[in-house]
Amino acid sequence: MDMAARPYRSVLYIPGSKDRALEKARTLPIDAIIFDLEDAVAPGEKVAARGTLTAALKTSYGNRTRIVRINGLDTEWGEADAKAVAEMDCDAILLPKVENAAQLDALASLCDKPLWAMMETPKGMLAAAEIAAHPKLAGMVMGTNDLAKELNSRFRADRLPMLPGIGLCLLAAKAHDVVIVDGVYNAFKDDEGLKAECEQGRDMGMDGKTLIHPAQIEVANAAFAPSEAEIDLAKRQIDAFEETVAKGGGVAVVDGKIVENLHVETARKTLAKAEAIAALTE
Repeated sequence: MDMAARPYRSVLYIPGSKDRALEKARTLPIDAIIFDLEDAVAPGEKVAARGTLTAALKTSYGNRTRIVRINGLDTEWGEADAKAVAEMDCDAILLPKVENAAQLDALASLCDKPLWAMMETPKGMLAAAEIAAHPKLAGMVMGTNDLAKELNSRFRADRLPMLPGIGLCLLAAKAHDVVIVDGVYNAFKDDEGLKAECEQGRDMGMDGKTLIHPAQIEVANAAFAPSEAEIDLAKRQIDAFEETVAKGGGVAVVDGKIVENLHVETARKTLAKAEAIAALTE
């Protein structure tokens, strides 16, 4: 399946140094995994974690997209991480705190994998269009914890302080047809709060959500998948529009609302996403 076409409803962070977590991830109903060599690995374990992760990736993770987050290239581990990932059996490499396209150029010179960018600083937000336009960029990950720290913003359930930055990244990702997944929700036992934040991200246009705990998977998968009602509406819109066109018309009506070409295009994307999700579970 093409990386851009596949679902990214649930993207779980897994420490690259923990054998038990690496093994458990093979059994979880997640669309993608971020194998973390950065924040989740202590400084003294970072070198050994490369070998641990390389060995784990030699065994299949099924249909799950495998993304490896390295340490920044300005750290003592970043360059060696990138060179190690170049030899790993994974789908993409994720660079933290991306703030310009030059950083992606530097990474591309070390690792010939599709690139993903962590978007987590004010400079990154303001350079989102430049970053998304990079020819090797396949995805963006919102780092909302770091962004909140940089903004010195207070926590709000509606994430109002972060919406300008999130919006800039969304616009950039959609303009350049790259995947974009939302930041983590820290209270992993708060299903209602997680559901509300997932729905906000989905309403905005996010492709999925990064997760910090397996307990969050079910909520994210449900929020970012087309509902039965959305699938039913999409089918009826397509049928009604095709019937109208066959009769020489250009606009159909479904449930009292007009259906034009643009609505049909959205409806087809909804059905394609539902089919791609079903394919992952086969």
